[in-house]
Amino acid sequence: MATDVTTLPGTWNLDTVHSSAHFSVKHMVVAKFRGHFDEFGAQLVDGVLTGTVKVDSLVVKDENLKGHLLTDDFFNAEAYPEITFKSTSIDVDGEDVTVQGDLTIKGQTVPVTGKGELSGPGTDIAGSEKLGISLETTVDRTQFGLNWNADLPKGGKALGNDVKVTVDLELVKA
Repeated sequence: MATDVTTLPGTWNLDTVHSSAHFSVKHMVVAKFRGHFDEFGAQLVDGVLTGTVKVDSLVVKDENLKGHLLTDDFFNAEAYPEITFKSTSIDVDGEDVTVQGDLTIKGQTVPVTGKGELSGPGTDIAGSEKLGISLETTVDRTQFGLNWNADLPKGGKALGNDVKVTVDLELVKA
């Protein structure tokens, strides 16, 4: 049974082994391109969820593509090494959770709403108190200055503007 996280006192830290941060975007009009970040953190402190992603920890299947994604055409990792998030509200209805907050990518902050599932708190086999939060949202990448695109020969664009962001967080009570 889920509980209202805004009533949970104290600090809950990310279990990095059991958590993930992924994204997908329409590619060449026909398929979804997916990637993820290996280095990120999240914390729930007195009902406020925050997160930080290290941009250069981006993982895609092609190193040349990764290099392009880290340039100013996309993330500009040299000037903006982190993506950040801070919740402004968390609403819980049973196991359904809606998190509103501010997402900052490439120096641009945009309010976003993530919806998903809340599990716990519960106690794991080692006796640690854990909480699970899974969220999805869709953002327009151009709102963050990720504007690169290319026209396709028969119409359309190489990349869609809508990017689906999915985070699965397992948090442990400090």
